[in-house]
Amino acid sequence: MSVLLDEAQLQIADEAQRLVSAHYSGERLKGYLLERGAFDRELWERFGAQGWTAICYPEAFGGLDLGLLELGLVAEACGGAVTGVAALTSSFAMGQSLLYFGSEEQKADWLPQLAAGSVIGVVAFAEGQDMLPRAPRLRLEAGRLSGSKPAVVAGGIADGAVVLALGADGPVLALVDLSQRGVSRTLLDTFDNSRCTADLVFDDVEAHELPGSIDALAAARAILRLQAVIIGFEQVGGAQKMLTTARDYALTRRAFGQPIGAFQSVKHRIAEDYVLVELARANAIHAASRSGESDFGLYAAAARISATEAYDGVSRDAVQVHGGIGVTWEADLHLHQRRARTLAVEAGPLIFWEDEVITELQGAAQ
Repeated sequence: MSVLLDEAQLQIADEAQRLVSAHYSGERLKGYLLERGAFDRELWERFGAQGWTAICYPEAFGGLDLGLLELGLVAEACGGAVTGVAALTSSFAMGQSLLYFGSEEQKADWLPQLAAGSVIGVVAFAEGQDMLPRAPRLRLEAGRLSGSKPAVVAGGIADGAVVLALGADGPVLALVDLSQRGVSRTLLDTFDNSRCTADLVFDDVEAHELPGSIDALAAARAILRLQAVIIGFEQVGGAQKMLTTARDYALTRRAFGQPIGAFQSVKHRIAEDYVLVELARANAIHAASRSGESDFGLYAAAARISATEAYDGVSRDAVQVHGGIGVTWEADLHLHQRRARTLAVEAGPLIFWEDEVITELQGAAQ
């Protein structure tokens, strides 16, 4: 299927590139790497002012009633700049959980705020190394939530969360306000502290089940697929930036009287990286175009896998092309290396998405 961006989508992509280029830099991100819980709230407010936080919500809730592709184009620009804002994808995931499975009251309370960017949301569906377990660490009994969720991305700055918990009749999705007493957070010291990852602990706090999530595991999986596509676009943006940086350096850095890009070991590697980036971009765009279709799960997983492999591979190669200077603090290549490794495990590691592809293909074959 051929997917061509229309004029409005091209304008969104251009404006996103312009804004992050004008208001963001590697030096700015470095400040957030050294401090746990540091959050670029100024940039987040710009996202809200631009309407980016409202892209995937209906107009009835203050949204722009656009789709995955439009938000993906914004995420791609953010990935290229390695912005210190994890909330774009985390708030999107919480908002989609409420939009698809929440009650009318839950939607009315939270979606306008999420669309405006005045609150930050997260989803917590993972239990350590296992995704979507059958026995979650959280228990929901009579509207009270107890337990913990480990390593929640943006958990250190979020205002609300949709969590997978164990209810009286099995797994459920539940909405919880993180500002109430009984909720505690432990910020984790990671190699990308700008993601504000934290362990969340709930001590008998009020929570409300999402009534539309009759099959909670399937619902959580559906939200993870949506989130994976947006993260895939962010990874594509980072991979493209690293590809361009490596190419430009190879054309200017000289050795033995010629640019290092003239050597086969360098130019072949850059050519292979170009293929990885373009495949990842095509997969992300195609997955976004299949949102709402029966085969969306397959293409979302494929997009996630190819984007992870592209960002990981290209960022490593870019460092190697630069040689010794590539591993210095000043070169900024480590910013993408950090982000590539971080995004590789957010919303599920590769093995989870590879299993998703297998499951989808087996279902289609039956």
